[in-house]
Amino acid sequence: MREINVEEIIESVKKLCIKSNCVLNEDIYNSLKKSSETEVSDIGKDILKQLIENADIAGKNMRPICQDTGMAVVFIDIGQDVHIVGGGLTNAINEGVRQGYVEGFLRKSVVKDPLIRVNTNDNTPAVIHYNVIEGDKLKITVAPKGFGSENMSRVYMLKPSQGVDGVKKAIIETVELAGSNPCPPMVIGIGIGGNFEMCTYLAKKALLRPIDSSSDKPHIKEIEDELFEKINKTGIGPQGLGGKTTILGLNIETFATHIAGLPVAINISCHVTRHCQIIL
Repeated sequence: MREINVEEIIESVKKLCIKSNCVLNEDIYNSLKKSSETEVSDIGKDILKQLIENADIAGKNMRPICQDTGMAVVFIDIGQDVHIVGGGLTNAINEGVRQGYVEGFLRKSVVKDPLIRVNTNDNTPAVIHYNVIEGDKLKITVAPKGFGSENMSRVYMLKPSQGVDGVKKAIIETVELAGSNPCPPMVIGIGIGGNFEMCTYLAKKALLRPIDSSSDKPHIKEIEDELFEKINKTGIGPQGLGGKTTILGLNIETFATHIAGLPVAINISCHVTRHCQIIL
């Protein structure tokens, strides 16, 4: 049994909150640069260059890439041979978020009650997903998610008879309805299968995958490639002002499901699809 003190977890979460909000992931940065060279719209090309410049300034000065520093989403993969000492794990994660958002001067965007709407003033509580794995390691992934794009996400409880065509239609429909609202170019995470809550979890996890990667399932990779091409032909373009760079990446994750269902979740993210991790 390996012991990990909560103080180490707090410090790690704090640093991840700040870094993820200030340093754009390399795969997205590279995609922006590539897209700026191939974009056919002059306005779109100019917007992409401004996004690159913004990312450069943010990373150099450790300032937020976007004013919406998101609600903290934390994925925890904890080895079954790990023993947390010095306090509770959930409390430690939230303390790390609190310190990160206060010390990093990140915008506090969380309200304590969804109806009363009083700000907690430290961006807690975080949304935490736990997964128990083999071994004695603890992997922490922090993925702050802004709500300009989160609000454009959708869940479809399709019938099995609607099949793959129904899935594709739902995804394209969601993107078209979103339009300029999520500040395109977007990154899209899609979850197919499971049940109502599982498909949304899959969609969120899909956003953690590098956008230059593909599913290891050939039939899913085929859908990813087809949708990527079709969505970039919608003409929405950077910031919704036209062009062929509507999305930078589209990742699909799947899970087993019930014989009577075909759940599909589409989690839309802007180009600032923030996430970084550490293994303790």
